Amino acid sequence: MEFAALVALSLLLGVLVILVAFAVGRRKEELNEEIKQAEEFSAEGTAVKGPASKKQRQEKHRNRKEKGSQHTFTHQLLASTLKSHSGNVTCVDFSSNGKYLASCADDRTVRIWSTKDFLEREHKCLRANVELDHAILVRFSPDSRAFIIWLANGDAIRVFKMIKKEDGTFSFKAATEDFPQKHKAPILNIGIAETGKFIMSASTDTTILIWDLKGEILSSINTNQIVNSYAAISPCGRFVGSCGFTPDVKVWEVCFGKTGDFKEVTRAFELKGHSAGVHAFAFSNDSHRMVTVSKDGTWKLWKTDVEYKKQQDPYLLKTVPCASSDGTRVALSPDGRVVAISDGSNVAMYNTANGQLEEELHGVHSGEITDLRFDINGRFLVCSGDRAIRVFHNAPGYRAAISDMQDMLKKAQNEGMKQRLQQQIKEAQSALDTVLAGSVSKRT
Repeated sequence: MEFAALVALSLLLGVLVILVAFAVGRRKEELNEEIKQAEEFSAEGTAVKGPASKKQRQEKHRNRKEKGSQHTFTHQLLASTLKSHSGNVTCVDFSSNGKYLASCADDRTVRIWSTKDFLEREHKCLRANVELDHAILVRFSPDSRAFIIWLANGDAIRVFKMIKKEDGTFSFKAATEDFPQKHKAPILNIGIAETGKFIMSASTDTTILIWDLKGEILSSINTNQIVNSYAAISPCGRFVGSCGFTPDVKVWEVCFGKTGDFKEVTRAFELKGHSAGVHAFAFSNDSHRMVTVSKDGTWKLWKTDVEYKKQQDPYLLKTVPCASSDGTRVALSPDGRVVAISDGSNVAMYNTANGQLEEELHGVHSGEITDLRFDINGRFLVCSGDRAIRVFHNAPGYRAAISDMQDMLKKAQNEGMKQRLQQQIKEAQSALDTVLAGSVSKRT
């Protein structure tokens, strides 16, 4: 019995050992299989994920590179490109003495450039920082010793004084207080009258405000144009004009007494003739001419040197087809000979005497042109957009001046006058030839 029991126990133990060995072996195989699957899964993940992540890194790097790169542009008339801003440039303005160009951007700075450096390789500028905000508009004071800006977030005007140092450079000091917030809609434009008597601000509703230099409101104008698209002060400092949804431009006179005290704002005249809303307008330097550009696909030139107080209306001088769109800008050269019109990132330049399209500049900026204006001498046309400011030679202006002098030469009867005109024609032609022969390789 004992022997039989021992044999049964031995067999039982043997079976248990076999079962355990089998279970261990089976589990080992399962573990090996799991490890193998894990390795295969890991390899597959690396094969798929690895190159994708590398591609993503390359794409991120490329996006950063593309974001940091500057839009390039070349043209025979391009005099220079001003590039110091690290943000999008929203506005430019020339000082009345012609020495400086101010620009503002969303990089929280205002830059002051010297116009005498426009034709140099290097374009140095002075920087004024806009604390805790950035400027979307900038305008010089008449004495060129201060400028005002419109604060993007503060929705108000801030005044900066330009303090000249012994070395000839400037430091900039902001006024202790900004103008009060009065507009209820986004701002369109600001300006300082050349007389130094008032400041204007206009918003996209139907509001134009007239301020004194200390930030007190002198008058509020309701343009009754449903919405405003543009407003500006005339170069002579007497008028304020506005345009918008309606097919006209309205012009008011801001009146002051003999002692310099503000009197009133009165309606001066209107420019009527477009068949659709007006995008923008511009004055000649003497305010005797105006140009308007409309949604109806035309620009018009007007004679505004009229006796409006005797109910005399401005004369329509010319209507010319053109491309335009929302955001279109227009500039009239100081002598009234050239009209420049922006359409998106393009600029067209026309001769006002015959309405001929003189120059087409395509893709000047990577995006929409934000500002467009001639310098006070009419030598250059400047436009802003993206992070650059383009400076162009006003070749159409040279051509128009030469044509006018040639006409005068034909009519001249005095020999001295003929010689002066011949000399002026020669100098103008030489300047134009120099511009057209200039190399563009250094101006990208």
